[in-house]
Amino acid sequence: MSRSPSLKAEKWITREDLKKRIRKKEKNLKVLNRLHFINYLYNGCSIPEASEKLGITKQTGYIWLERWNKDGYEGLKPRFAGGRPSKLTDQKKSQLKEILNERDDWTTKEVKNLIQDKFSVEYSLKQVGIILRNLGLKLGKPYPQDYRRPADAEEQFKKTWTWL
Repeated sequence: MSRSPSLKAEKWITREDLKKRIRKKEKNLKVLNRLHFINYLYNGCSIPEASEKLGITKQTGYIWLERWNKDGYEGLKPRFAGGRPSKLTDQKKSQLKEILNERDDWTTKEVKNLIQDKFSVEYSLKQVGIILRNLGLKLGKPYPQDYRRPADAEEQFKKTWTWL
């Protein structure tokens, strides 16, 4: 796969604006590295030279240049595909949330077993926690309750408690 060494960087921004973005310490390290690459090209380096200075392959340099020429600064931002799709559909997740809202005291293991029994999908405990957070549910430790406490404890307290 041969590429033309005569490719030039489009002048989307001026050299001074490019240096300002670099000096501002671009927060995304990947974008900062790519801005340095474009800066080398603005200053007259060839793609193989600029790639060697940054320690990247020439092929990566050509990819960055193509993305810069096509989209400018936005083309330098990483593009992530999003990962593997969920085993549970959105409809099944909403069904799960409805089931979980029927009761307040679910454990993660119980939710894991519920998902496995109801939807025939197996998840790790860690992934079940992630799913619960994405559904807007929060994990928490229950308050300890005394088994000797009567059911009407608040009423009994109100009757016996007096203001000073």
